Amino acid sequence: MDVVLSPVTEDDLWLFQRFAVEPGLIGLDWGGFRDAQAPVRRFAEDGFLGKDDSRLIVRANAETAGFVMWRSGSFDHLTTYWEIGIALLPEYRGRGIGWRAQAMLTAYLFEHTPVYRIQAATHPENLAEQKSLEKAGFRLEGVIRGSEFRAGQFRDAHLYSRLRDDPAPELGNSSVTGTGFDPVGEPLAE
Repeated sequence: MDVVLSPVTEDDLWLFQRFAVEPGLIGLDWGGFRDAQAPVRRFAEDGFLGKDDSRLIVRANAETAGFVMWRSGSFDHLTTYWEIGIALLPEYRGRGIGWRAQAMLTAYLFEHTPVYRIQAATHPENLAEQKSLEKAGFRLEGVIRGSEFRAGQFRDAHLYSRLRDDPAPELGNSSVTGTGFDPVGEPLAE
């Protein structure tokens, strides 16, 4: 499976619009209808490559499969970490794309940003994502009780992390492509 991460283009906006208005498409993370034009405005603002949060498209065998995202966080207001996430279209789930995309994103962020910690959270019932994170080199840290409001009630999450010096998985035939951008949204010098 050839998995590639690349910057969002205008032709990719349909994907974000679908996730905003199709109940169940995003799986357990459905939080209600969202503004379908917000992705268009965000793309016009910074192409989804911002200083504190960004997105890349996941392509599998040259087909758009979904996207990965990262946003900054801090426990002490001094040291930052990235929190990553992924959303794949249903037809691309369970094919080994997710763990590869998350491992690639993690390697990319460790290579291009000075963070020591990258974390990801998932639902206790999302066993597939838990296995995907573990295969991508993440370790379970614990349960975050009552961390999100979903489907009418507060629910727990499982928190995973990978540190800069943790072993990285073998990625095989995978890559991050694109020019003229960096992971924190600053244009690169030509």
